[in-house]
Amino acid sequence: MKARTEFERSDTGGEAVLRFTGSLSLACIGDLPQRLEQVDGAIARIDLSDVDRMDTVGAWVIHRFARERGARIEGLDADEQHLLDQVAGAEHPIELPPRLADPFTRMLSEVGSAVVVAGQTLYGLLGFMGATVVAFWNVARHPRRFRFNATVHRFEVVGVSALAIIGLMSFLIGVVIAQQGAVQLRQFGAEVYTINLVGRITLRELGVLMTAIMVAGRSGSAFAAQIGTMKLTEEIDAMRTIGVSPMEALVVPRTLAVVLMMPLLGFYASLVAIFGGGLLCWVSLGIPPVTFIQRIREVVPLADLWVGLIKAPVFGAIIAIAGCFQGMQVEGDAEQVGHRTTTAVVQAIFLVIVLDAFFAVFFSNIGWI
Repeated sequence: MKARTEFERSDTGGEAVLRFTGSLSLACIGDLPQRLEQVDGAIARIDLSDVDRMDTVGAWVIHRFARERGARIEGLDADEQHLLDQVAGAEHPIELPPRLADPFTRMLSEVGSAVVVAGQTLYGLLGFMGATVVAFWNVARHPRRFRFNATVHRFEVVGVSALAIIGLMSFLIGVVIAQQGAVQLRQFGAEVYTINLVGRITLRELGVLMTAIMVAGRSGSAFAAQIGTMKLTEEIDAMRTIGVSPMEALVVPRTLAVVLMMPLLGFYASLVAIFGGGLLCWVSLGIPPVTFIQRIREVVPLADLWVGLIKAPVFGAIIAIAGCFQGMQVEGDAEQVGHRTTTAVVQAIFLVIVLDAFFAVFFSNIGWI
């Protein structure tokens, strides 16, 4: 059985000295910390010259006692001094968490931070929009740099592949508009005006707006994820190294594809929504398709169609630029890809709705109502 560590107190030259003997190791320390707590008075020096061995636990006990009593440690060889220095250097004070502010102050802080982030994002998005315009100008000046195959591929991804889901969504929206409109108008005996409601709201607003939201969810997120992954794998840096502009190679084909496909998809969505509304009017209200089509031609002005077609490419540009911009912001780790993809979708949908409200006020003021 190993003997426990011992110590003895003496007064030398008017100073209290604590001399340790034995081994300052885990196997021999035993109740040494409790015995040291019972030592009364100030201790000026700690003499470890008679200690046979000292490990990390022993060094920590001696260091803590010396720190509490303000004593200096003597009698160590080079290795023991190095061990004691390492133990002392590893000691860090516990950092208490900051005191939580009151809810009102915390709310103001979060609102302020959100406003700052929104301003910085808007500033960056405007700069990226300018860089996109410059890239389009450079491609227009040098047509050989236009990537025709990449653009056609984006036509297929953005447009053709989305026909099924956009058609289904638009058909159901047309059915819902007709059903809800008929229920409300039936109270006044004006079910026939359901045709007016379906025709005008789908061609003017919901056809293009819901298509933009769907494209933002499908294509905007895909753009952010694709470009963000290329940013992480340093493919974009490699493109710059070999003299290829990422804006011309990645952003221009995607933006052009969405801008050109959005009017077509919006018009397609509007027609399918009108078809869904007409089907419900035929089944529920007894309005035959011929009457429905004739009434649509009478009550829906051509201006409604132009309103939708004018808004569509603007929405498409916003969706593509927001997706590509967020993809270019990815840096660090793969978690950023998911975060930026989500941000791209939310940002695109928010901007589309804001622009739609602007267009509604603008067209109303110029008499296109």
